[in-house]
Amino acid sequence: MVYYGQTSCEQDTERYLDVVKYVFSSYKKEVPLVINTMGWVKGEGLLLLIDVIRLLSPSHIVQMDVYDWKAMAPLTPEYVRLTPGLYTKGKQEAKRKRVGASGADSWKSPEGGGDAPAPEYKLLYVHPEFPRAGAAGEARVHSGVLRDMSILGYLGQLQSPDVGAMLPLHSLVPYQVPFSAVALRVIHTDVAPTNIMYALNASWVGLCRIPDEVSSQADGPVLLTQTPVCDCLGFGIVRGVEMEKKLYYVLTPVLPEKLRLVNCLLLGNIAVPNCVLMGQQGVEGEIPYVTSDYNYSILGSGKLKKKKHFKRREYTFECDYT
Repeated sequence: MVYYGQTSCEQDTERYLDVVKYVFSSYKKEVPLVINTMGWVKGEGLLLLIDVIRLLSPSHIVQMDVYDWKAMAPLTPEYVRLTPGLYTKGKQEAKRKRVGASGADSWKSPEGGGDAPAPEYKLLYVHPEFPRAGAAGEARVHSGVLRDMSILGYLGQLQSPDVGAMLPLHSLVPYQVPFSAVALRVIHTDVAPTNIMYALNASWVGLCRIPDEVSSQADGPVLLTQTPVCDCLGFGIVRGVEMEKKLYYVLTPVLPEKLRLVNCLLLGNIAVPNCVLMGQQGVEGEIPYVTSDYNYSILGSGKLKKKKHFKRREYTFECDYT
């Protein structure tokens, strides 16, 4: 598992392909592998899908049409062979640029932008008959709700089975992690080193393992200059940062034997569900990390926008991660 840290790969398609290659490299081909591709199939998304098909060389592709939407072209082997991807060339284009060249086409990394052999596979084309299959505008809402529910379910592992009532986050005992034990990296944006702790505090992080040893000559946090493609062993919440003792306080259900392997915290664009912070029962005064009085005229700030055309009653659920 690799922590990509974003809900869409649109902003960093090269890293997305690097992650796909890294994960696929562990496939031993002893059992069948089912790959669930993403739903971004327009524009660069379709070109990226062609790159992925060439990279993974599947034996079968199942393509589902959608209702009341202009159908995309069938992803036949011939179509994939001739169509240029985002980082790989189509066969026709490659021939034009390599007139007189000899030798077989070979796969090159996205950085090289080389040619890739077109895989031979069987295309299974499906037209679903059930109502509103593939209706535009709903997938993003569903995915956001399911993502929050998955996070709540994951956090539910922090609750003790012997306790009747649900314990809020501030009642759970966190792990103390020294600054020198883990490296930090913000995936989705650039953060000044002086502000890294503000970004990290109260955030959802991937607990990862980089092959290099973490070492620092300073007393402050260890910061990575590039986002690594590495194993992710689980997730956690940085509940607090102790600057004097140089400690991170991390809540996670990951078992201690796995935590010993963690030496990197990756912070992405995945937020802790609002209801987790708002539902901190037993707090006197202001809820930690939640403000009720804020100046929204500050540059870069803004209120969360509600999309009124969605029927919220169909997707509401209680914030209960017991």
